[in-house]
Amino acid sequence: MKDRLIAPSVLAADFGNLQRDIEMINNSEADWFHIDIMDGVFVPNISYGMPVLDAINRHAKKTIDVHLMIIDPDRYIKEFAALGANNLSVHYEACTHLHRTLQAIKAEGMKAGVALNPHTSVDLLEDVIGDIDLVCMMSVNPGFGGQSFIENTYKKVRQLKEIITRNNASTLIEVDGGVTDKNAAQLVEAGADVLVAGSFVFKAEDPSRTIKNLKSLVNS
Repeated sequence: MKDRLIAPSVLAADFGNLQRDIEMINNSEADWFHIDIMDGVFVPNISYGMPVLDAINRHAKKTIDVHLMIIDPDRYIKEFAALGANNLSVHYEACTHLHRTLQAIKAEGMKAGVALNPHTSVDLLEDVIGDIDLVCMMSVNPGFGGQSFIENTYKKVRQLKEIITRNNASTLIEVDGGVTDKNAAQLVEAGADVLVAGSFVFKAEDPSRTIKNLKSLVNS
């Protein structure tokens, strides 16, 4: 059975001590860095942009998993590749020509991901699932950290897993939002491969130990 992955969300890090928090992730049992890019248009919040990602990339020693919560993501695909993104996820709701966008991401040598808002049906991915390396399932409404987990996510993960299996695809399922030690094992049981954890990790007394506990919880 493949190893389940933990991706701490850098949005919840302490930006006054960003290098310290990046080194913490480097030295922890975490697998990926999850980077949220928000434009204040697609979601009601603005996060950080290219210079911060560039700074993170200079210190990060693990996979950089970028989640674009922006309109018209196609404009920036080449830039994110140049800044060191390994995975690039675009929102289904922001892409008029999703298949073309996925091809453009892959052409730049990145893994292509699709993010889904809580109200968006997984069935909409049936026709392109073979072209998707990663589905980032939002388990909170995107835009702000620290929100409560939406319980319907378990059902959506199971439905998506069925679509992946039916189409003989190798797509990974990532769950983003409200992930804690209370729902991690249940999410993996439903079919999740990657868990994004932000506030739960960075607000913990010992973030590195929290990552270690999550990792053992999902791979036990």
